[in-house]
Amino acid sequence: MKALITGGAGFIGSYLTEELLRRGEEVYVIDDLSTGSIENIAHLKENKKFHYAIDTIMNKPLMAELVDTVDVIFHMAASVGVRLIIESPVHTISTNVLGTDTLLELASKKRKKVIIASTSEVYGKGNNVPFKESQDHVLGPTFKSRWSYACSKLMDEFLALAYYKEKRVPVVIARLFNTVGPRQTGRYGMVIPTFVKQALSGEPITVFDDGNQTRSFTWVGDVVNALIDLANHPKAVGEIFNLGNDKEIKIKDLANLVKEHSGSISEIVFIPYEEAYEEGFEDMRRRVPDISKVKQLIGFRPTLDLPEILKTIISYYSDRMNIHQLRKVK
Repeated sequence: MKALITGGAGFIGSYLTEELLRRGEEVYVIDDLSTGSIENIAHLKENKKFHYAIDTIMNKPLMAELVDTVDVIFHMAASVGVRLIIESPVHTISTNVLGTDTLLELASKKRKKVIIASTSEVYGKGNNVPFKESQDHVLGPTFKSRWSYACSKLMDEFLALAYYKEKRVPVVIARLFNTVGPRQTGRYGMVIPTFVKQALSGEPITVFDDGNQTRSFTWVGDVVNALIDLANHPKAVGEIFNLGNDKEIKIKDLANLVKEHSGSISEIVFIPYEEAYEEGFEDMRRRVPDISKVKQLIGFRPTLDLPEILKTIISYYSDRMNIHQLRKVK
C-alpha cells in the first residue's frame, strides 16, 4: 500500500507515518510546518519508502501528483489548538475547509480512499454525554470565534460525505478525542504538554476556570492503529467513528496527577477563561466519547491508562529539557 499523509510532520501524522513504514508500506508526507515540525520526521529520511514535501495542501499541481501516486490518503492537516483558533480564525477556516475541498476534488478523479481526521469539537456545547456519532450538534454563535474550528470541521465532514454520496469517493471520518503523547506541543493550548512543561520547570500549573470540566485522553499509538484499521476495513467507508478513551478526568485532578508523577513542587493556580483566551469564551463542561461503534467494527480499545501516558510524556519532556539546559551551559 502507498499512503499519503497530509500534515505528516505533525504530532499524530508523524506517528502514523512511523507505523505505516514499520508495516512495510510506502509513505508520502506533505506538511507546511505551520504547526508540524521537521524534527518529528527527520529520523525517517533514510528510509527508502519515505518521501516528503514541505509545502501546502493548497498547492494543487503537487497535490494532484501525490494523490495519483498513492492508494489511500490520511488527511491529518488542519489548524488545531484553541489558542490558534482564537488568534487566527481566518487561517483556521480557510485551511480546514478549502484544503479539504481541494483534497476531495483530486481524490474523486481516481476514487482514492480518504480518511478524514475530524474532532470532538464538532459536538459543540452538547451535554448528551457520552457523545454518539448520530446525535445532534450544538454550536455557539458565529461572533464567538471559539466555534469556528468546530464549524469548519463539520463542514469537512459534510464535504466528505457529499463526495461519497455524489461521486462515490470512499471516505472514512474519525472524530478524535484529545489524542496525547510525546511530541505534542503545548504551544496552541494543548493541556497535557502545557501542564507537564510547567511542572518540570517549577512554574505554576495553570488550570482554566474552576477545573471541574472533564476531558478524556487517548494514547497516540491507539489512535494511529485505529486509523489504519479503519482504512483497511471495507465496512468503514461512508461512516463516522469516535476515536477516544471513554474514561474522563477533571482538569484540576489532571493537574494534580501531573504534579504527582513529575515530582513537581509547582503551585496549581486557577485562571478565568476571559483572562486565558477572550471575553465571553465558552467551553464544554464534559467531553467523553461513546466508542461502541468503533469497538464493534475493529475491536478498538484504549491500551494505556492516563498515568501510563503521563509517564511517557513526562519522561520525553524531561529528557528534552535536560538536553536544552546542557546546551545552555556549554
